[in-house]
Amino acid sequence: MYKIGIVGASGYTGVELARLLVNHPDVELTVATSRQYAGKMLSDVYPNLRGLTDIVLEDVVIEDLVNRADLFFTAVPHQTAMNIVPAFLAAGKKVVDLSADFRIDDAEVYEAWYQTHIAKEFLEEAVYGLPEINRAKIKGARLVANPGCYPTSIILGLAPLLKNGIIDPSTIIADSKSGTSGAGRSASVATLYCEVTDGFKAYKVGNHRHTPEIEQEIAKLAGQGVIISFTPHLVPMVRGILSTIYAGLAKDVSQAEVDSMYQDFYKNERFVRPCAPGTFPATQFVRGSNYCDIGCKVDLRTKRIVVVSAIDNLVKGAAGQAVQNMNIVLGLGEASGLHVVPLFP
Repeated sequence: MYKIGIVGASGYTGVELARLLVNHPDVELTVATSRQYAGKMLSDVYPNLRGLTDIVLEDVVIEDLVNRADLFFTAVPHQTAMNIVPAFLAAGKKVVDLSADFRIDDAEVYEAWYQTHIAKEFLEEAVYGLPEINRAKIKGARLVANPGCYPTSIILGLAPLLKNGIIDPSTIIADSKSGTSGAGRSASVATLYCEVTDGFKAYKVGNHRHTPEIEQEIAKLAGQGVIISFTPHLVPMVRGILSTIYAGLAKDVSQAEVDSMYQDFYKNERFVRPCAPGTFPATQFVRGSNYCDIGCKVDLRTKRIVVVSAIDNLVKGAAGQAVQNMNIVLGLGEASGLHVVPLFP
């Protein structure tokens, strides 16, 4: 039985980690931190966990935490992670970081989109934690950079096409819509009920911080540098991301060939579900689960292909994928603790 810690357990991602871990057959949640709620039971802050865990939240004091878990999830804001992850690694612990601090390979690119990086020496070591693409590297990693939610939906949607040279990488446009939980739990006027309900808006047009992460990873799949157009939108729902991705065809291909390609590419992947030919995913069919559903359409009239992918931003887009990475790092069954049927309706 492995002991697991969550640094930053009182945010939406942190409590989603706790929800998955308390039902995990091979691990025990032994540490959960929150500066804001230190001294309170996690189940008092989030009553959905009542009767499932009696863990008490505590402040982040590394020397008090480090010997009480084998692997730590760091579900903390950008920049905060780079201040604490090195101490866990120095103590011989495994880390799955859910911030952006170790996702970008190039420190200069990270600093152009975020802030000064103070732990650059770990960037080369960190493994980008998309299991369907990097499983072999994740197995031997001590630091896994858990992908962002938007990038997960886009990269998984494009991977078969890029690997098979079906699309022109210079023509990619990604249009993504997310529920409000993606903004986190901190109070913000932009996510107040009255600001969000009955509304639908684009935000951070042309400058969302997930852009370099997406470009970095699809460039690896394409074997060349890639610049994309990425526009996120906020929709009045709690959970879910639906990404619609457009790209010009690089070669003639039929719908049947593309459908077969997706089925073959993901045939051994537990958590990626290509849709039946002629059907497309919807967020309500992945809600609460670690699944990514993908559908596609070859548009011969415009010589483009349209890919639609759906994930739960808090699960496959964050905590669920983090647990999937934990399972791989610790040599457990990859789907352990993640056998959650999507919640519908």
